[in-house]
Amino acid sequence: MSRRVELPIIPEEERRTDIPLEGEIVLEHPDMIRANEWILENYEPPERELCVFLPCSKRKPYSESPSHRVFNSLIFSLLPEDKVHVVVFGTCGIVPRELEREYPFQHYSFMLGKCNIYAVKRKFLEMEFERIARYLKKTERKYEKRIAYCLGDFREAMKRGSELSGVSVHIVPREETMKRLYDERRGFPYGSLFMEPYLQDLCDLICELYGLPRRRVKVENNTLKLILDVEWYPH
Repeated sequence: MSRRVELPIIPEEERRTDIPLEGEIVLEHPDMIRANEWILENYEPPERELCVFLPCSKRKPYSESPSHRVFNSLIFSLLPEDKVHVVVFGTCGIVPRELEREYPFQHYSFMLGKCNIYAVKRKFLEMEFERIARYLKKTERKYEKRIAYCLGDFREAMKRGSELSGVSVHIVPREETMKRLYDERRGFPYGSLFMEPYLQDLCDLICELYGLPRRRVKVENNTLKLILDVEWYPH
């Protein structure tokens, strides 16, 4: 059973500062593994109607990155904050938004998307889908609905984690949208989650799940706007 434990997750004097939190070693860094185990074993998640899983970002804390600012704007333009729990996942493992400033989640540097080493990607998938499955099972009665907004290896990890746990997760963007936007000439063929068609899929899913009128997504200068009945709603 989950129980509350005092922060910090890892006391400063116990941190493995002799091992850098940089590059592919981040995946198996002792402090990253320990911090994730703390979340999976000791962290007590809040009860919310909806959990939204978002991929980790290069900029930290995640909530201050340009992409997460837009994601947050979209989500909380549609739903009140007390109905939603945001959980970040990916290279970091599983990180509830309220713990994003905790060590080591704000202190590592590694982008899996820029890594082309098969063994590293395989190791990530093996570790991450099991963590996701454990978190989904742990929080099965904490959330009524779950959405994951992700591409690439993060998406595959979420799919496997959901299957292993038996806990349903709505995953967007839609496959049809991804196929339409696929361009092998790009460094990331499927593009970025910052792209309007992908954000539209996220918006449409939330509106569908909660019976809300459909909005049209528009992003201008890193600012999200939702259009309803030909009227602009800046956020």
